[in-house]
Amino acid sequence: MGAWSARHRKTAVFGWLLFVVLAAYLGGVHGSTKVTDAESMPGQVARAARILDDAGLKSPAGETVLVQSRTLTADDASFRAAVEQVAAAVGATGRTGDLHSPYDTGAISADRHSALLQFTVDGEDREAAVANVPAVMDAVGGVQQQHADFVIEEYGEASAGKWFSDQFKNDFARAEWTALPLALGILLVAFGALVAAVLPVVLAMTAFVAASGLVALSSGLLHTSDDASSVMLLVGLAVGVDYCLFYLRREREERAAGHDAATALRIAAATSGRAVLVSGITVVVAMAGMFLTGIADFQAMSYATIVVVITAVLGSLTVLPALLSMLGDRVEKGKVPYLHRLRRDAREGSRFWNAVLRPVLRRPLAAAVLATAALLAVASPTLTMHTANLTFQQQLPEGNELVATSQRIEAAFPGSPSPATVVVKARDITSPEMTRALADLQARALATGRMHGPTDLKVHAAQNVATVDIPLYGSGNDAASAAALKTLRDEVVPATVGTVPGTEAPVTGSTAGSVDFNRQMSDSMLPVFGFVVAFAFLLMLASFRSPVIALTAVLLNLLSVGAAYGVLSLVFQHGIGASLIGTAGVGAVESWVPLFLFVILFGLSMDYHVFVVSRIKEAHDRGLPTRAAVAHGIRSTAGVVTSAAVIMVGVFGVFGTLSMQSMKQMGVGLAVAVLIDATVVRAVLLPAAMSLLGEKNWYLPRWLGWLPRIEGEAPTGPAAPAPASPAAVSPTMSG
Repeated sequence: MGAWSARHRKTAVFGWLLFVVLAAYLGGVHGSTKVTDAESMPGQVARAARILDDAGLKSPAGETVLVQSRTLTADDASFRAAVEQVAAAVGATGRTGDLHSPYDTGAISADRHSALLQFTVDGEDREAAVANVPAVMDAVGGVQQQHADFVIEEYGEASAGKWFSDQFKNDFARAEWTALPLALGILLVAFGALVAAVLPVVLAMTAFVAASGLVALSSGLLHTSDDASSVMLLVGLAVGVDYCLFYLRREREERAAGHDAATALRIAAATSGRAVLVSGITVVVAMAGMFLTGIADFQAMSYATIVVVITAVLGSLTVLPALLSMLGDRVEKGKVPYLHRLRRDAREGSRFWNAVLRPVLRRPLAAAVLATAALLAVASPTLTMHTANLTFQQQLPEGNELVATSQRIEAAFPGSPSPATVVVKARDITSPEMTRALADLQARALATGRMHGPTDLKVHAAQNVATVDIPLYGSGNDAASAAALKTLRDEVVPATVGTVPGTEAPVTGSTAGSVDFNRQMSDSMLPVFGFVVAFAFLLMLASFRSPVIALTAVLLNLLSVGAAYGVLSLVFQHGIGASLIGTAGVGAVESWVPLFLFVILFGLSMDYHVFVVSRIKEAHDRGLPTRAAVAHGIRSTAGVVTSAAVIMVGVFGVFGTLSMQSMKQMGVGLAVAVLIDATVVRAVLLPAAMSLLGEKNWYLPRWLGWLPRIEGEAPTGPAAPAPASPAAVSPTMSG
């Protein structure tokens, strides 16, 4: 691929540009089809969503306005006047319906200092309701300004949806405009030249733009989501820059070693190009494991990541060689004098990594034991990890106005902020038997002591569907709410509406969604882990023709993932060090984050592993003994691995600064894992393990002799002589 691109430079470059423009244009014209509620959640929640969808019933966006006074009660005339003024202002917008006064519904707090005005926001779907809610929020805000002695605040699905939508756009833009200059700055330090630094960033961004268009274009077949776009930017920028970095640094290294431009490009294509291909395939296979979850949001994230990684690999193996062939040594144009002088020959490695590597190779057993013990200690909090579908209050940063409003409502009206909803589908929803069962359902739910009023029954006779809203005690995702939901599902529903023949009655709501999601995640964890580990092992086995190398790679990756889990649990569940990244412990890790981290880290960590082990194998194939080859491979890749890791940590760290708690957890988890992987694992554990194993690293059982040889082409020239002392390998070894 590299040779073809070098011979057909214009075709490769302009073909890539045409591909990017067409993909972006067609994707924009087609638009994105988003994951529906019925697809996004498993279990009874999905069944409830399908019943409502099949019946053509759209759940309206419910909103509430809290009217609260420290001195007045709901019985005072001025309190009632404030409530009526809010109702009039909300109704005057022409964008609301189903307005219920607290004096009709009884939504007045026990101390009678708080009341809830309830209504719905017009809109056929969530997006339409979010578009309509600003006018309602302005109306409520206007009433608040006239009553400084009252607290008058709005909270609900549409207002929360507006905040999430606005914040997602702002965070996405901030991440993009922060990560790009950060990556460019790191590359400028790594290369000391402007053209060489810009090239990987431009290719990574064009790959992201093209992949975004392809995902939108195919979203009619596999629906996408907002989370998928965030993940695609996160992974696309990281791997796109890294793949170009690996390729470009190897080409520059071979030129510095005295090879002509064509030979240097050919060696880079056959070595680093192969490493990029193997790494890309590993990421794709690992991400494919997320399809086994059966959850549409995960499948959307998996598909988006697969598309952007394939696109980045394609760009690195085709248009990058063409551009390097065009530019030649002009890729070093725009040298920054001070930074360029700081650059050391890539073959020499840095003083820091030399200082780390010498004692590791001198005492490999002690280094391996100490490093393993340290990682296991960091991973130990994983044993106490609690996962949950984070509530609205947990997702948003402290001090947020919506969070403060929801907390005031929760304090005045104890119970889950979002009620459980029983969706009843019957043969005849208006039959006397079903009417009695629905009344009995509400009475028995309240009699359990785990649920409270007011309950809300809506009957849709034409569709033979009814919905019953029943508030649960608890915060929404704590043990009290989960116990109340279990009672409702396992005892109340089967004993009431469940006794009517031909009736289906799934229970939905935010608590139900969290419980069902966690159950689905737990059930899919083992198949996904098994799939990813097995295929990663097979890919490494096929790439290096060594079961020992493959097993070592899997074990080292498991250690780095475990350490990342431990940090997640410490910071976000227990709150240790959370203030350093501008957050607080929320008592749980977002339920999808551990599985997502596992699959993506298993793919991304192979970048470094394949790249480093490929250099070690090159040196060994040229005649160096294993320990000398390990020293040469680690030292010769130290610069590029450090640069690549710093870029990944920087990009992922940007996501750790975003507003959403789930994005923080994902960014911090990925950044910590990559940092551990590129330092402790690759610089200590990998050389220590390979030094201890010696020639056993390259052992291939006779019955696996049929495995194809897909090794890269070694550089021309004689092999470097083996040093007298493996523990003191010269850092100036020939490339």
